[in-house]
Amino acid sequence: MQTINWGIIGCGDVTEIKSGPAFNKVPNSKLVAVMRRDAAKAEDYAKRHQVPRWYTDADKLINDPEVNAIYIATPPDSHEVYALAAINAGKPVYVEKPMALNYSTAKNIAATATAKGVKLVVAHYRREQPIFKKILELINDKAVGDVRLARLELYKPPLTATELSNNHHAWRVNPAIAGGGLFHDLAPHQLDLMYHFFGAAEKINGIACNQAGNYAADDLVAGNILFENGIAFSGTWCFNAAATTDNCEIIGSNGSIYFSVFGGNTITVIAKAVVNTFSFETLQHVQQPMIEKVVQYFSGEAANPCTGEEGAEVMRMMEEMSYEL
Repeated sequence: MQTINWGIIGCGDVTEIKSGPAFNKVPNSKLVAVMRRDAAKAEDYAKRHQVPRWYTDADKLINDPEVNAIYIATPPDSHEVYALAAINAGKPVYVEKPMALNYSTAKNIAATATAKGVKLVVAHYRREQPIFKKILELINDKAVGDVRLARLELYKPPLTATELSNNHHAWRVNPAIAGGGLFHDLAPHQLDLMYHFFGAAEKINGIACNQAGNYAADDLVAGNILFENGIAFSGTWCFNAAATTDNCEIIGSNGSIYFSVFGGNTITVIAKAVVNTFSFETLQHVQQPMIEKVVQYFSGEAANPCTGEEGAEVMRMMEEMSYEL
């Protein structure tokens, strides 16, 4: 297997622990270059993570002859331009979620990769984490019988004035940069899991509004999906609630599976009055299992763990759910 030599475009907060170090920890993978427009921050990242080279120009990183794969970890508004540049250079791409600013740009990235014959993976990394692989196994094994529906709730208190003054939070609620608000930042993880568990959607609808008026993006979304296999999904996302709630229930003909997407490492299964729990260790680098699969795919040793078309479908789900009142 060849070594995948990675270049990161956008070596910001998401790459510090969640993803960046994992590129040097999985087999046949090495992080050789990083890019950030702020030269001081790019150089600092490279020094702290022992990365040989750093750039302030994405095109220079893409055209570095030693770099043979690109990880795009910038905000969504620049995903399309960087992904297309890498694809046109013939280099496989691993792009962060949400895949793009909107469904249209996500489709364009996926279609261009297909037309050019360049490999593309979307970073819906929870697919490869042990806890969610176990949930899929439970579903496939009919641990709660035939799945009828899934219900999801994600509530969070509003961002404070201090948080909104910090760019780490502020860009996430700027529709021009993020495509939407915290729904666009967090729901891709959850909706991709539903898509991964249940397959293609037949019908999607929903409503969205800005209740609190703390920023330009919507802070409440309620959506529904009917999957082609007849399973129904309902989700509610509220980012101006009194307290945090992170619950998902998959309801079957013989019981239910309970878990949280962001806040826990435990699955509870209640079937025919019998309770079983499954606990999992916290991952040091949450993207490491996915990055290992991506490296295997780029090397021709495994299937694509999340295609561009799948990433675009999640963008479609979000757009159709967040119809503004």
